[in-house]
Amino acid sequence: MRWVAVLVVSFVGIALGVTGLLLLRDDGPAELLPDLAQAAPGRLEIVEDGDSYQLVFTSGVANVGAGPLLVEAERPGRETPAMAVRQLVRRTDGSARVRSDVGELRYAESESEGRWRLVGFAAYELRRAADGAPVRPGQVVDVCLGDRTRAGAEVRAEAVPRRPVWTDECGPGQPGLLVVREGISPGYGMNDVPDRAGPFIDVTNVPAGRYVLVQQTNPESALEESDYANNTASVLIQVRRAGVIPSVRVLARCPGTDVCRPR
Repeated sequence: MRWVAVLVVSFVGIALGVTGLLLLRDDGPAELLPDLAQAAPGRLEIVEDGDSYQLVFTSGVANVGAGPLLVEAERPGRETPAMAVRQLVRRTDGSARVRSDVGELRYAESESEGRWRLVGFAAYELRRAADGAPVRPGQVVDVCLGDRTRAGAEVRAEAVPRRPVWTDECGPGQPGLLVVREGISPGYGMNDVPDRAGPFIDVTNVPAGRYVLVQQTNPESALEESDYANNTASVLIQVRRAGVIPSVRVLARCPGTDVCRPR
């Protein structure tokens, strides 16, 4: 049961300059919002790709909220390439509130198989450590939502499904779908955003020095959450160019912030 405080003003109270509060019952169902927590990029490595060098890394995000992240998308016909997305916010009574126009799904091929991906779910950027200036333009990436990993003990046990719920992999190999549902259950998450091969940044002409790699989930806050403070994480790295192939060393990991310094 919830209570709502209502300000009560009487004619006597106006004369005496006194007001009061009255508690009224509000028996409406509570909303179970998701809370996306971004992990700091991991397994950083610089690899050679033809004449260029790429900083590759893995990324993970978990839903540590009280409710699932649920999106439903549809399009009027196959001639429309993108599906309009709405978010379904679950309530304690089993109903859901619909939030429209939160983004779009597009079908994209990958190294394994094509899937319907939520556009702009994550973003990453490489910045100079000294002044925070961007070294490479920020990139927004598209993601297939799903329950692929278990989150840590910070999620309340009663909110976590015993088994993963969202496992259909976003309509793999089905570019003709007209309706798609995707989600992340409480206590579950995803690794290696945006693809299982991992994201990357071209560092071919990046000088040796210290940089901050920043990763952010739900960068435009288009999806409703209970908390946005944990959507960003970063790592402080040292890029070295002593050998033929540049190398990278992690100096600090900084969850919950885009500013990363040695500890």
